[in-house]
Amino acid sequence: MKRRRFLLPLALPVLAASFLVQCGPSSNGGGGKKPRVAYIGNAIAPFWTIAEKGARKAAAEYGVDVEVRMPQNGATDQKRMVEELLARGVDGIAFSPADPKNQLDLMKTMAQQTHLITQDSDAPDSPRLCFVGMDNYEAGRLCGKLVKEAMPDGGSVMFFVGRAGQLNAKERRQGCVDELLGRPEGERHDDPPDAELKGEKYTVLGTRTDEVDFAKAKSNVQESITRHPDIGCLVGLFSYNTPKIYEAVKEANLFGKVKIVGFDEEEDTLRGIQEGNIYATVVQNPHQYGHESVRILAALAKGDKSVVPASKFVEVPAKAVKKGDVDIFWTELKKQVE
Repeated sequence: MKRRRFLLPLALPVLAASFLVQCGPSSNGGGGKKPRVAYIGNAIAPFWTIAEKGARKAAAEYGVDVEVRMPQNGATDQKRMVEELLARGVDGIAFSPADPKNQLDLMKTMAQQTHLITQDSDAPDSPRLCFVGMDNYEAGRLCGKLVKEAMPDGGSVMFFVGRAGQLNAKERRQGCVDELLGRPEGERHDDPPDAELKGEKYTVLGTRTDEVDFAKAKSNVQESITRHPDIGCLVGLFSYNTPKIYEAVKEANLFGKVKIVGFDEEEDTLRGIQEGNIYATVVQNPHQYGHESVRILAALAKGDKSVVPASKFVEVPAKAVKKGDVDIFWTELKKQVE
């Protein structure tokens, strides 16, 4: 059953540094302490520097202090960060679980001690109050449509991602697979990430993971190109995957022969679309992820529970950026950065 959605307007992201940030003084002018909330990503990548900017902006607007944490080693670092924040009595956490299945106990502890919401990647089996992000399965469907546009006569497709078990990665991949294999809308399958799947026109070769190791991300592409010389399209599911695909395809002198479709708005991805060497990218809105997460946590910390929709889903819609859209999109993005 499709979830009811609480729609938010799409706003363009803004770049910022990715490290721990304390926004504003620890108390307001009247001497009372501000609520303290935390925004935790699941990796160190440009995507999260954009989200950080949104979190900081919302903290200033809604009168809270925010700490932004970005783990280098996924779930291991996240556990340490959460334990530190809980020990300090933080008033809310916006969490992007790197390993939702194995982090359920951690999220139960978080929910017992503070206000917990998820963002970017969900954990629907956890006691989180709501999820802020896009419908990753539908974004995967959109990605699949772009692959079909890029390769209308059919062919083989390989996926590249940091962690196949992370829910947003799983849903993006599955949405794209279902679209490529011509499965009906609303019929969500659960194919193993390494399975080779054949449809009428498209063959899904599998999924290569890199655990957010950028060097591994590139070598995965190089190995795939060598192993499958007739491969038709390479799909990057995490923000850094598409630039690494671009690098490997360029070095192999395969622009024009191998199609590229990806996610997010890294500079190399947008530049590749301008050149015509990347067909398209599905952009999220990490700035809005950070902003809405902190807005919700600020309200919860002040006792306002009305900010949580009945659906428990605060949607920030995704959209496609292709060559005809990229100049306008990038110009507006740069204005936000200035």
